[in-house]
Amino acid sequence: MEYLGLLFEFLFLAIAVYLYLFATGKIKSKDATLQAKADRFRKDNGRWLKIMALAVMAIMTLNLTIHIAQILK
Repeated sequence: MEYLGLLFEFLFLAIAVYLYLFATGKIKSKDATLQAKADRFRKDNGRWLKIMALAVMAIMTLNLTIHIAQILK
């Protein structure tokens, strides 16, 4: 059960990193219509999306550090 929780923490961290990269515009789509929609979404919601992604990354990094320290004890 410990390792399942650790797996989910890594998964949430990866999702937060992906959302941050999306919010900053580092992730692009090959389809022009999807890219236009993504740009419009980023323009409308980019600021709070970056802040929330950074917050989740910080929390999950702390959780992973504590979880790994508990496993190694």
